[in-house]
Amino acid sequence: MNTEHIVSSFNDDLNRIEALLLEMGGLVEQQLSSATTALRKEDRNLAKKVLKGDKRINTLEAKLNESAIKVLALRRPVAADLRNVVMTLKMASHLERIGDYTKNMARRTNTITKAEAFTGSIGTLVRMSELVQNMVKSVLDAYNTRDPELAFTVREQDEGVDQMHNTLFRELLTYMMEDVRNISGCMHLLFIAKNIERMGDHVADIAQEIIFSVTGEWPEGKRSKGDKTSKMIIDPNDIHAEGE
Repeated sequence: MNTEHIVSSFNDDLNRIEALLLEMGGLVEQQLSSATTALRKEDRNLAKKVLKGDKRINTLEAKLNESAIKVLALRRPVAADLRNVVMTLKMASHLERIGDYTKNMARRTNTITKAEAFTGSIGTLVRMSELVQNMVKSVLDAYNTRDPELAFTVREQDEGVDQMHNTLFRELLTYMMEDVRNISGCMHLLFIAKNIERMGDHVADIAQEIIFSVTGEWPEGKRSKGDKTSKMIIDPNDIHAEGE
């Protein structure tokens, strides 16, 4: 086998892995879009389709992992090629987790719709989900074009997701304190909000991987985290005062 053929075969292997990742990412983006629509329209049938679609994401990840491991074992890539393969494996793992959170989002949408539970703040949840969906699209574009600047922009957008999560957390706690009948529905919405917030974290991590793979350096400084919900306490007296 001549050197030219070996190089061509290696490039084919790398392109196959990249194609699998982009297919997987496109499916995750589609799943999140459908889950968001199901939430906005309180559409149980669409939510159930999202639940079934998660299996395709897992299947693609398994194919990608198998292909990448073969490349690492047989081709023994170095330098930029090695970073690219390892980055792709990590990205696939992050995308699979986003798919899991999307599935959970659809499952809870199905539950609250079936029970006709309280659904206040859904508009804010939808906007938060749409922001993450746009981040997924942009980070896949950054991967496809190897654009570290676009990846950095996506990384910074996660702070906006955190800020929306903070707002939702306070809103939903307030609803629960105002009327105990809201508790069941609000708890599901809180979990959905946390799912979306975690999706944003995974997209930001993907962006960091792209930056390192392209430049060989990690972004300077820690990623800004705006999620304050773990430290947030709502005083019942504040709720009563606002209502006076």
